[in-house]
Amino acid sequence: MRFYFDSLMGGGDTAETNYVKPNVNCNRSSWIDGCEPGWACSAGPDQKIDLQNSKDIPYRPLKCQSCCPGFFCPHGLTCMIPCPLGAYCPRSSLNTSTGICDPYNYQPPPGNPNHTCGAADIWADVVTADDIFCPAGFYCPSTIQKLPCSSGYYCRKGSTSQTSKPSLVHRDGNPDHQYQLLWFHSSPSTPPKSTAAHLTAGCYKKSSCPPNSATQDITIFGALLVVASCLVLLIIYNFSGQILTNREKRQAKSREAAARHARETAQARERWKSAKDVAKKAGVGLQSQLSRTFSRKKAGQAQPGPSRVGDAGGKKNNLTDMMRSIEDNPESDEGFNLEVGDKALKKPTGKQMHTRSQIFKYAYGQIEKEKAMQQENHNMTFSGVISMAKDHDVSTRPSIEIAFKDLTLTLKGSKKKLLRSVTGKLSPGKVAAVMGPSGAGKTTFLSAIAGKATGCGTSGLVLINGKIEPIRGYKKIIGFVPQDDIVHGNLTVEENLWFNARCRLSADMSKADKVLVVERVIESLGLQPVRDSLVGTVEQRGISGGQRKRVNVGLEMVMEPSVLILDEPTSGLDSASSLLLLRALRREALEGVNISMVVHQPSYTLYRMFDDLILLAKGGMTVYHGPVKKVEEYFTGLGIVVPERVNPPDYYIDILEGIVKPNLSPGVSVKDLPIRWMVHNGYDVPRDMLQSSSQSESTSRGSMDHASSHDDAAPSIVSVLWGNFKDILGQKKDEYDYNKTSEDLSKRKTPGILRQYRYFLGRCGKQRLRDARIQGVDYLILCLAGICLGTLAKVSDETFGALGYTYTVIAVSLLCKIGALRSFTLDKINYWRERASGMSSLAYFMSKDTIDHFNTVVKPIVYLSMFYFFNNPRSSIWENYIVLLALVYCVTGIGYTFAIFFQPGSAQLWSALLPVVLTLIATQQKDTILADLCYTKWALEAFVIANAQNYSGVWLITRCGSLVRSGYDIEHEALCIAVLIANGILFRCVAFFCMVTFQKN
Repeated sequence: MRFYFDSLMGGGDTAETNYVKPNVNCNRSSWIDGCEPGWACSAGPDQKIDLQNSKDIPYRPLKCQSCCPGFFCPHGLTCMIPCPLGAYCPRSSLNTSTGICDPYNYQPPPGNPNHTCGAADIWADVVTADDIFCPAGFYCPSTIQKLPCSSGYYCRKGSTSQTSKPSLVHRDGNPDHQYQLLWFHSSPSTPPKSTAAHLTAGCYKKSSCPPNSATQDITIFGALLVVASCLVLLIIYNFSGQILTNREKRQAKSREAAARHARETAQARERWKSAKDVAKKAGVGLQSQLSRTFSRKKAGQAQPGPSRVGDAGGKKNNLTDMMRSIEDNPESDEGFNLEVGDKALKKPTGKQMHTRSQIFKYAYGQIEKEKAMQQENHNMTFSGVISMAKDHDVSTRPSIEIAFKDLTLTLKGSKKKLLRSVTGKLSPGKVAAVMGPSGAGKTTFLSAIAGKATGCGTSGLVLINGKIEPIRGYKKIIGFVPQDDIVHGNLTVEENLWFNARCRLSADMSKADKVLVVERVIESLGLQPVRDSLVGTVEQRGISGGQRKRVNVGLEMVMEPSVLILDEPTSGLDSASSLLLLRALRREALEGVNISMVVHQPSYTLYRMFDDLILLAKGGMTVYHGPVKKVEEYFTGLGIVVPERVNPPDYYIDILEGIVKPNLSPGVSVKDLPIRWMVHNGYDVPRDMLQSSSQSESTSRGSMDHASSHDDAAPSIVSVLWGNFKDILGQKKDEYDYNKTSEDLSKRKTPGILRQYRYFLGRCGKQRLRDARIQGVDYLILCLAGICLGTLAKVSDETFGALGYTYTVIAVSLLCKIGALRSFTLDKINYWRERASGMSSLAYFMSKDTIDHFNTVVKPIVYLSMFYFFNNPRSSIWENYIVLLALVYCVTGIGYTFAIFFQPGSAQLWSALLPVVLTLIATQQKDTILADLCYTKWALEAFVIANAQNYSGVWLITRCGSLVRSGYDIEHEALCIAVLIANGILFRCVAFFCMVTFQKN
């Protein structure tokens, strides 16, 4: 047997002519009848035969005859070899018309009439020796018995039984055991009960399996699954948002009830105060009447009255004390305590709140009290806020004063100066407006103050509360509102604000106090009518642009910052919305917040609400930095007088822009205004600014000379490109330095990674529920791909379904990568903002990946529900699911990397091209290191092995040959799945590294 296999596998040309290697019995000098196909001979009775010796062939020249049924006798070998399980090896018969021994297609030797047809002559792969395979629609319990498949069963080619029995051949890794199980050791008519091949099974119910069925028709199951999937997708498409909508309605009812209770309580308190005032007036009248009565009695009596008068005097003293107490503290409940069950009502504190109703009652009660206090302290002075803080539990924030001296920003590569010698300070409790023409460096100035200026060299001093400390250490209590409205469009207004509050407020703050902060911000920004509305995206309309802008500001207000920096928060807002926003910021400033903002063309009303004004000229130079009340006085001293009915900031900006030519004082020009301001305050004027000022006087006389000299001194293209490249590198380095973990100087302990992971997980879950329609479309495309590929690429027994699995790897890789791109591409800008504020990048990444595990589990089920029932491979659906699960996990990690590292268009292109290219490499460059680096090679190998393991017995040579040609190993199924999972983990690590390192615009 070993000699036959060695000849078959390594015989070269002899294998093609069905000859084995020359041996002692059959060679050029000796060719007996037993050497002919289908014939065999026996050895002498005294000859000892070692069946384990494959080198020394025993001499078999005696009693040559035709091969017995159930055995095959190879051409050039005089021994009989038992046919394997799943084979049908009857004795052949001579076809007189063709002279061929049917069904084995060999001819008896000519000129020898005594040489009849024998049994089978070869066992090889299914293409070469298809004749000995038990035909489809029949099963062969022994190698000489062929029975038709009964109704209700199906019998594939090479089947041994109608009943499903476990296979012992393909699960045993020992080759010697496999050889032993392939052969009968007893009579060929009696198959061993433990060696039946797992190639037949009973049909599923409702499937069509008439007699002699080769396969079961399970297309009906696929059709039913298509209908069921369509119904599920329709339900998801139409009712995916109802879950969150119903939950929001319940919360809204609880919140409205709490707000109504708070309003009723506030009204009752007002009525109570009115009653107190009435009682106070009546008490004062009663006191004066008693005083007059007692005075008359004292004048009419010579001696003190009896003890009764003393009692009356005691009552008078108690009443007087009570009246004085009411007059001194009108809010006191003394003398008017309500008691229920002999116990005074006590209001719980924020930390004692547990239920949602209690929390909202607490929050709205506090807000109503603050409204009443604001009504009394209408001017909102510091004393009013202090009194409010005494009566109510208002959190105190650390004060931060930012002072800067000679602050200069220069691009590292091109050496261009963005800010020049800016000196001043930003004080807590004040609102500073930064104004100037386009290109004056307003946003750059605020970015430098916040420590966000990247790619620049910074010179000068920046002091925090009088100390030289890095502003990055305070990023947990610094709010930076970008110019663009970076808000999650698939979340409601309240959900956006509440998420920021939970992640950025102190971890020690109770939930009730956090709700109070959020409700206070919603109330102050006028977002109550749209609090439960989606912010909206490009595809889905949500709230208005002005409301979106206010939500953008509210994201920073809910974290109770000590420093709040805003980049053009009023751009795009009407005057009413701008006024509402600025009033909310004024209230923040009155709590000690240091607020500075870039403003374009504010109205006069808004302009007068600012405390300080920072006016910058082009080139990043300061023209004015001081109180708003003194700005006109300063410029009047320079000869710049604002005309009547002209907004002062607009007039100053027009002057700096060169639109208006003012009548300046003698010796003063517009370009000299920054120097005038520095001289006015006694600052040191840099030499280069003095030189540029002196040169500006002679520009009209030597403009041509200057132009020619400028052209001569112009840098080369190479130096410009090198400078720009250095700017980009410096910017990336500064972005990484800003976002990396540094010493926390804010002393605010925000929630840890695990708690933030829970918050991110909840937010991501809501976003996916609202995007369920997109997920439904993904599932529908997978269903269609499964139907098409399962129908077109039928399983081939020669290749074990390799073609269909190749298409499966490409299609699933492409569709799952495209789906994974949405996880990070759409939220990339939101992540940069959240990361800059101190939120955990690991919690963000892990939450996204955890939610995507749902797709990792479900998408293989969706695809296989179509592909498996239309393709009908021999491997089980569970084996296919395990491989497909590992494949989806792997390609999802690759999709993460593309989404984070590339732009959206490039990421989609790479996702489409990569699986095709890697599949070509894996199938064309076999057994190479390059192929081993392709995940498609391992996925395809796992699929083919899972299917090939269900081919045994007569299929063994076909299986081994096909796997060897493909470069696969039957024992590597677990290794392939492990490599796919390892690739998924590796690419997730790469994606996370790119996310925290690179920030692409």
